[in-house]
Amino acid sequence: MKLTPEETAMLQGDLGPGVAKAMEIIVALGRIYDAERLVPVESVQVAGVSYRNLGEAGLSFLREWADQGAEARVPATLNPAGIDLQAWRDLGFSEAFARRQALVVEAYQQLGVRPTCTCTPYLVDNRPHLGDHVAWAESSAVSYANSVLGARTNREGGPSAMAAAITGRTAAYGLHLEQARRASLQVEIRCPVRTLSDVGALGYLVGKKAQNRVPYFVGWRPDRRPGLGSTPDVALKALGAAMAASGAVALYHVEGVTPEAQRPDLLTPDHQTFVVDDLAPAYAALNAEARHIDLVWFGCPHAGLAEIRRVAQILAGRRITSALWITTARDIREQAARDGLLQAIECSGGRVVADMCVVVAPMQELGYRTMATPSAKGATYAPSHAGLSVRYGTIEQCAEAAVTGLWPD
Repeated sequence: MKLTPEETAMLQGDLGPGVAKAMEIIVALGRIYDAERLVPVESVQVAGVSYRNLGEAGLSFLREWADQGAEARVPATLNPAGIDLQAWRDLGFSEAFARRQALVVEAYQQLGVRPTCTCTPYLVDNRPHLGDHVAWAESSAVSYANSVLGARTNREGGPSAMAAAITGRTAAYGLHLEQARRASLQVEIRCPVRTLSDVGALGYLVGKKAQNRVPYFVGWRPDRRPGLGSTPDVALKALGAAMAASGAVALYHVEGVTPEAQRPDLLTPDHQTFVVDDLAPAYAALNAEARHIDLVWFGCPHAGLAEIRRVAQILAGRRITSALWITTARDIREQAARDGLLQAIECSGGRVVADMCVVVAPMQELGYRTMATPSAKGATYAPSHAGLSVRYGTIEQCAEAAVTGLWPD
């Protein structure tokens, strides 16, 4: 691997022990994957934020790194935490967990990371452009950056993303290289895809088949029907999140939609074809037998304003009996308040919750046992990560479950 004089100085400790540790991580990964060089990155998105995942060992690691003088030299944003950093007490989380979670966020701030606490950094001013090299960690954000925005990133781990923020570099391998961005699985869709949950079900099936390959979708375009949200981007976000959860898809292409789908050599010569003619197997896999619903969860990945507005429209004039959360970035929550959406959701008895994700939260503290969600990613992870029995369906079905407390037949 060839390093520039500046990169060599970082590795040798000329810029301090914290920078040297970061460069050691970057160089080690580059050597493992046979990278010939490093590339500068425009931005970083760091995962590994919830204290439930990090624990004391992870917190100590971050503090030690910060004490060594390490600090992000490129814009860096933070993944969701385990609680709403302001309303954790109202939601029922313990003070003990909240105290440790606050220390984690403080350690990241000392390292120069913006405490956005969201898995949709592209909605809060960390939005790379076509061709930009970035180092992002959260799976759905990686998929969105690569596929919808046309940026270049591998799926980083928490330490490697933080190391990229400190050095401003990442190793040039994987999806940073043009050849790796070609599709090796052509997906032909021969069944209706009408709702956002249909998109998630489609992504679930394709992720299972693709694993870590790059799929290319033909015969389908996300449109502006109400069931898919107000913009195609909402559907693309759900599609990528589902494939990243059921498989390890970090990049996909959609014919006539995504920015790299028009390249003439998009499909590899040895590509396979996968035909999707029925979404029922995905719905069966994502649904448990739960009838009574304790919690309804929207916002996985974190909701944008259009998604919050859609839920508010469905709930207008109705009161819920089950708990209802819409998780989002704090900046989006504040905009929702300015637009009157926050008040509309709260009038129905729901909550717009910032900073956190149910999957990485200590949900056992709250006593919920069952959940309904229109998110295939949430339905994939919640049983094993949050101990919740899940019903998966449309936004309308989930809203009905929140009103009645029962999953609709």
